[in-house]
Amino acid sequence: MTKKLRGSLERPRLYIFKSNKHIYAQIIDDIKAKTLITISSVTPEIRSNTKYSANCETSKKVGKLIAEYCLDKGINKVLFDRGYNVYHGKIKALADSARESGINF
Repeated sequence: MTKKLRGSLERPRLYIFKSNKHIYAQIIDDIKAKTLITISSVTPEIRSNTKYSANCETSKKVGKLIAEYCLDKGINKVLFDRGYNVYHGKIKALADSARESGINF
């Protein structure tokens, strides 16, 4: 799926990676091959406020925080890249939270 999606500076790619313990979200500019923003459940802002790092509530916090960082940098539109993950559960919670916070994809 990643080979088909190409983010640019005007519309970078929101890449989601999920492990058994954590969830990661990155904003990537594929033209410059540069990661613009990285937020995960390991980030101190999220880790200090959560008891468990592998649930939907943590995914919602990651989505909200990455949306805040994007809006601070002037990024309103992104391409959503879920990788090979099914759009369900933690991935859906992160995406819905990011949409509610103001990101369009």
